[in-house]
Amino acid sequence: MTPAKKKGRVFSGARPTGRQHLGNYLGAIKNYVALQDEYEDTIYCIVDIHALTTVETTKEIRQNTYEMALDWLAAGMRPEDSMIFVQSHVPEVLELHTFLSMVTPLGKLTDLPTFKEKIRHQPHNINYGLVGYPVLMAADITLYKAIVVPVGIDQAPHLEFTREIVRSFNYRYKTDVLIEPQMKGTKIPKVLGIDGENKMSKSLNNHIELASSPDETTKRVMQMVTDPQRARRADPGNPDVCNVFTMHKIFSSDEEVEMINTECRRAGIGCVDCKKIFAKNLNDDLAPFRERRAKLDEEPAEVWDVLIDGGKRAREVAKQTLSEVKDAIGLP
Repeated sequence: MTPAKKKGRVFSGARPTGRQHLGNYLGAIKNYVALQDEYEDTIYCIVDIHALTTVETTKEIRQNTYEMALDWLAAGMRPEDSMIFVQSHVPEVLELHTFLSMVTPLGKLTDLPTFKEKIRHQPHNINYGLVGYPVLMAADITLYKAIVVPVGIDQAPHLEFTREIVRSFNYRYKTDVLIEPQMKGTKIPKVLGIDGENKMSKSLNNHIELASSPDETTKRVMQMVTDPQRARRADPGNPDVCNVFTMHKIFSSDEEVEMINTECRRAGIGCVDCKKIFAKNLNDDLAPFRERRAKLDEEPAEVWDVLIDGGKRAREVAKQTLSEVKDAIGLP
């Protein structure tokens, strides 16, 4: 018997970065797919307006949005069970963002660690939108009255900030129209890149794309950093500090994991062979995804139709919330 789904809405959004990588899949997409079977309503948004805070050219946003939607759908996100849409297709989010900005202290925004990090990365492009990024994120979530938001550790301060904004808004206008969302972490909070040191990221070129060919994937895997103390094949290794071994725990069989754990420690297996096994298992795991993606890519109009329909459905929810917000504020 299929267990009943939990009541309430789940919301999450991601910037349109194009073709998704293994870190996106393990840290977010896999969770998005699973939540469709746990909750009655799941809402997933490609947040293109957020992307404008950091990009200097928008020529790739449309294609990146399409590529991300392809990956989401191929990974198992179902339009019949989820609203999958583009942020800019629901302009009500900008209106709510403005209302929420009226109860948001500027000092709180500039003190957020994520804002300080962005300043370091783009010191010549510190725009108003960058400062207000968390307020727009709060509008994304509260517009749909989401009770659960799956986020990574790096976004946890923003979600707590959303909860503060909700409390401030409800207190000022003596209402309960906005809902404080709860954070839902992922089983794998941080996926390291092939450098074995930093979080997997396109900007660092340490990523493995889900849609890459098997040969391309194998080539990237063979570049992965293993135990830094194991200089020679004959040296015993330590799987506990090896990023490849971490991936084996996800994509390889229990027997293979046990074998590698034992043989690496006594130099019975080398890093090259270890990576070859992982590359094969990763390609085998991604084969169905790549087949579905290729099929979806044959009909681009249908992918856009999913996003447009999702936007229409999301906008109906957004209009209702915004009407309640205006009533709470006392606007005519």
